[in-house]
Amino acid sequence: MEAMNKVLSNSDTANKRLEFPVRSLPAFPMPDGQNSMEFVAFDRLQKPWKFKVSIRNEGRYRKPWLNGEWDDYVHQKGLKKGDKVIFTMDDQENGDRIYYIRAERKLFGFWYSIDQQ
Repeated sequence: MEAMNKVLSNSDTANKRLEFPVRSLPAFPMPDGQNSMEFVAFDRLQKPWKFKVSIRNEGRYRKPWLNGEWDDYVHQKGLKKGDKVIFTMDDQENGDRIYYIRAERKLFGFWYSIDQQ
């Protein structure tokens, strides 16, 4: 099931964090009383990446962001503005949730995986 899908902006690739769409927050439940949630997402090569989704804990504007190993992921995959990152999740029978991440680049009108690295 898709958890988050975003075409990257300059700030997503230049900064050490990804501006996270608010609509995707339900896929990343925060523990009660907390304003962040850490998780591991596996890329197509089954490499684990550690990420953290955080939200502001003050005010009405709850704009979330993702950091952790985001900057390393951007550099290893060679991501740039206009590329797309997709997080998916798989709920297990035991209640655990497994996350996956993949990166795509649009060429000639089609999205292609750039996860060969």
